[in-house]
Amino acid sequence: MDKGLIITYIFLVFGISCFSQDLEESYVWNANKRLTWKDFKGEVPPDAAPAATTASGISYKYSANLLHHEVKLDFEVNAFFYPNESWYKPSVCNDLILSHEQLHFDISELFARKMRKRLNETSFSDNVKAEVRAIYKETLKELSDFQDRYDWETSFSRNREQQLRWNEQIALALAKAD
Repeated sequence: MDKGLIITYIFLVFGISCFSQDLEESYVWNANKRLTWKDFKGEVPPDAAPAATTASGISYKYSANLLHHEVKLDFEVNAFFYPNESWYKPSVCNDLILSHEQLHFDISELFARKMRKRLNETSFSDNVKAEVRAIYKETLKELSDFQDRYDWETSFSRNREQQLRWNEQIALALAKAD
């Protein structure tokens, strides 16, 4: 296959994927809005082992302008919850599991704030697109690793003591990151 055709195909798939995400129902993280089980609208996959799954993540948009030989970046970074991709098993879920799922969304917000901070502190060159994308990719990797650590240490909310410790730790981190 021609390399030019492969690059075009990847661009089209990426472009369609980004477009469809814009149409998908989502909630922007809000300190005054906590998740309820009614927010979890996705279908439970057959043979799913977890009690619940939270689909959340971060996205960004930006514009860059050159002012006096300096790149000025205007940006927005948000944490989102995707209700149609999030699901739960009512027969096994309780308030502790809901707090576990909420914390996944809160952790996404924590990393959205970390990305905002990095963007604010970075001096960009004329290669701003690649530099912003690199910051985003690094942030997503750190977010994924942190979410995995959270699930591991709390045993997916089954370790009540660790779950309560993480709830406090993330609440404190969000308060400090304001």
